[in-house]
Amino acid sequence: MCILFLALDQHPDYPLILCANRDEFHHRPTTPAHFWPPQQQLLAGKDLQAGGTWLGCNRLGMVAGLTNIRQPITQPEGMRSRGELVLKALDSQSPIEPQWLSDHSDNYNPFNLVFGQGRQFWCYHSPDKSLRCLNRGFHAISNGALDDIWPKMARGEQALEQLISQSAKPDIDKLLAIMRDETPAPDTSLPNTGVSLEWERRLSSIYIRHPEYGTRATSLIFLSREGKLNFYEARYDGKGRQLGLEQFSFALTNAEPLC
Repeated sequence: MCILFLALDQHPDYPLILCANRDEFHHRPTTPAHFWPPQQQLLAGKDLQAGGTWLGCNRLGMVAGLTNIRQPITQPEGMRSRGELVLKALDSQSPIEPQWLSDHSDNYNPFNLVFGQGRQFWCYHSPDKSLRCLNRGFHAISNGALDDIWPKMARGEQALEQLISQSAKPDIDKLLAIMRDETPAPDTSLPNTGVSLEWERRLSSIYIRHPEYGTRATSLIFLSREGKLNFYEARYDGKGRQLGLEQFSFALTNAEPLC
């Protein structure tokens, strides 16, 4: 996944609002978001190549998402798939522990893992093995450190803040429009993440349109104070055409109102 925005306790009725884009090669086989059999507890899309996922939730309201970290160094081969980290974070029988992340994160290429429940969320940054609790407010996580000042992160965070302040309830179409912003960053603001200048420019927008690699899905998650979770997933092809919109809504298991 390329970019993720969080609004924690910033809407009077929705203590959690999450928006995320998954950027990936278009030829990589994937299934749309669905409840995974046989338990039907996990809601996520599935990477059919490695078996994991990039973002999901479960019926208890646990939410997790992962972004890869681009670094100007050669990454070793034979590492474990980062998509399994999201599955581990959403395992209600054996919740992920900070010590486990510290002990095992070197088995994966660099990543940010965002996970939590209700208003309590954390971000684990694997290059320095730091775990940060997210304060109430707006957060952006992309392919660097948490809340790095990349133009697309600032742009999306500001747009989300403005929309939430003006809306009585989350507006799906307007949120999807934020996540489809193709505005590139100026060359003077581009990070150096080890790819060519052409690709730094292409990757500098929130939404990436390219026939081979680009934004394949936008996910939206809203959690209401009454304990109801809404999940949306819009899917796109290499020409930027929307292929479908999955929608799910369910009351959390054993949920208590978030006062």
